Amino acid sequence: MKKTVLREYARLIVRCGVHVQKGQEVLVYADLDQPEFVQMVVEEAYKAKAKKVTVQWNYQPLQKIHTRYQSVKTMGAVEEWEKARLQHYVDVVPARIHLVSEDPDGLKGVNMEKLAKARQLSYPIVKPYHDQLENRDQWCIAAVPGVAWAKKVFPGLSKSQAVEKLWDAILSTSRVDENPVRAWEKHNADLQARCDYLNRLGIESLHYTADNGTDLTVGMIPEARFCGGGEMSLQGIFFNPNIPTEECFISPMRGKAEGIVYATKPLSYQGQLIENFSVRFENGRAVEVKAEKGEELLKTLIAMDEGAAYLGECALVPQASPIAESGLLFYNTLFDENAACHLALGMGFADTIEDFQNKSLDECRALGINDSMIHEDFMIGCDTMNIDATCADGKVVPIFRNGNWAF
Repeated sequence: MKKTVLREYARLIVRCGVHVQKGQEVLVYADLDQPEFVQMVVEEAYKAKAKKVTVQWNYQPLQKIHTRYQSVKTMGAVEEWEKARLQHYVDVVPARIHLVSEDPDGLKGVNMEKLAKARQLSYPIVKPYHDQLENRDQWCIAAVPGVAWAKKVFPGLSKSQAVEKLWDAILSTSRVDENPVRAWEKHNADLQARCDYLNRLGIESLHYTADNGTDLTVGMIPEARFCGGGEMSLQGIFFNPNIPTEECFISPMRGKAEGIVYATKPLSYQGQLIENFSVRFENGRAVEVKAEKGEELLKTLIAMDEGAAYLGECALVPQASPIAESGLLFYNTLFDENAACHLALGMGFADTIEDFQNKSLDECRALGINDSMIHEDFMIGCDTMNIDATCADGKVVPIFRNGNWAF
């Protein structure tokens, strides 16, 4: 891949993704797959006048070794220096860049029960720090190819060919063209126009149906609104949290979901795949899950805490999107969620509440925003999916027909 193109992508992530401010600290989270590109991102952050850039590396094989040999107590401990670091982030509000490239099967065979118990120990300690940063900071999730991931997507190619092919797919679906910033401005305007239409309807519930058996009704929070594309932080900074993105999303009312939904793409969770699964809801809670592969992992996911079995997001994505039209299964949530309508189990988004800037996080949650230690998207869209909105005035308005926008 040409370095000039990669440089444009790095600049897009820094300038349009997190929108680094002069004097701001920047955190970059990355795997060991593309150090040269990470170097470009770091340099672009400094060119944007960042005060300090810190890179935190992850490596799945080490994570497996740590999980094997450490006790749950050790893995779940949050040391004093880690608390001090978290408090520093609360104080300085850094911009966060997450560069994903992990192997979808990279943690296959790891003791997931042990990992889950460790996270359950640490989460109550780190949660107060995370809550203090909620909606204050800018963050962006983007992708770079890892060899194992590329071979999963393109198994018939050599390693180098697969990586190059995955680079092509990432850059094209991320709108890295002659002028990526201008392309994103246009894309954000289109998503905002669709959100504006949805918000004018006064939607009380969404009813999903498809020929695979999906029949699910999800209730909305009266004060909630659809969002999409770029967001505004509480510090008044516009940023794009996902590159790429194709969704208009909302957080539904906790406790209002009835019926069954069938996933249409695999879910990569904690480095393992869950495939061909369904989730049945009663009174908003996932009461039954079934999967051809990874069923026990799925059961672990919805039992992580009290909120893990409730919905935190409903996202609308047409089949006529660049990622869907690529025909690729990415085995990566960032991309696969933007190829199909999806739901998320777990944490909801406080910034989907109207006038959230003038409300506390607790007030947003009291209105019906779900709270959880997880937020896991799973894809449900297909070319037979229909979605109807029941509105406050009693009208039923078609939102999706055969997998695409009905307006």
